[in-house]
Amino acid sequence: MDRVMRFFERAILQAAQVLLLLVIIAAVYQLWYLFVIAIRDHVNDLTSVPLLTEAVQRGFGGVLLIVLGLELLETLRVYVTQHRVRLEIIMVVAIIAVGRHVINLDYHQLENSGLLGLAALVIALTAGYYLVMKASSTSSS
Repeated sequence: MDRVMRFFERAILQAAQVLLLLVIIAAVYQLWYLFVIAIRDHVNDLTSVPLLTEAVQRGFGGVLLIVLGLELLETLRVYVTQHRVRLEIIMVVAIIAVGRHVINLDYHQLENSGLLGLAALVIALTAGYYLVMKASSTSSS
């Protein structure tokens, strides 16, 4: 029964890896498509710095979404090969996800409490990442 469970787990993880790979490929294609359409149709509409800023933020958000997918793929790869979850990779995925959210925020609509909560989340994640990396480097020395 243990052998069947290991086979089942490996098959599910490989299926998830293939699915995630296809999602990333589709996202890269779609991001390029949207970029080309935006350049062709809307580049003349960018008549002010705020409009340019908004367009660039959307582009950065799309790229970070793809990087997020790549980090998730790396998490699955490590789990398949080493059968363990590397906490530093999970922390990086969380930091990228929050960073993407921060880039896409409309700060004019955000209340002070929401901004403070987001700042606390960013500080907690980066401090946690620092501590994980410090503990990792201390234990490997």
